[in-house]
Amino acid sequence: MANPRTKARIEARVHQRAAHLLEFEISDPRSTFITITRVELSNDLSAGKIFYSVLGGPGDRSKAVHMLESAAGWLQRQIGRSLDLRRVPHLTWHYDEGIERAARLDVAIREALERDRAIQEHGAAPPEEDAADWEKEYEEFAGEEGEPRPPEPPAGK
Repeated sequence: MANPRTKARIEARVHQRAAHLLEFEISDPRSTFITITRVELSNDLSAGKIFYSVLGGPGDRSKAVHMLESAAGWLQRQIGRSLDLRRVPHLTWHYDEGIERAARLDVAIREALERDRAIQEHGAAPPEEDAADWEKEYEEFAGEEGEPRPPEPPAGK
């Protein structure tokens, strides 16, 4: 089991190297608009997951998946060369849906806020109660010393 600081350092190095490879060293045109979002390594540093997102539609995502599958071995070797480890972790590529989920959630929140604004502008707000109303209700409920009275028994018993 690796030290958490060592694990975080290696994850950061893998993240940095993978992003550099995709941006500058791979000559595949399908690698455009791929962003490395995070890297997770196992506790024994034998395996790792590289999470990525793709800017574009489902077609761009499909192209990126095929490109990463075909270039996985080359990317693994290049990343392994930059690490100072005896054994290089086996890296797998996973699509990160977190950004899409966050975008959908953002749209839902914005729509809810717009609906609330429309209701406030066009709908009727509940009338505000006078201070005397709640004081009268409290006096009926409370006893002489301001403590609540016990409930009255039901009539007919």
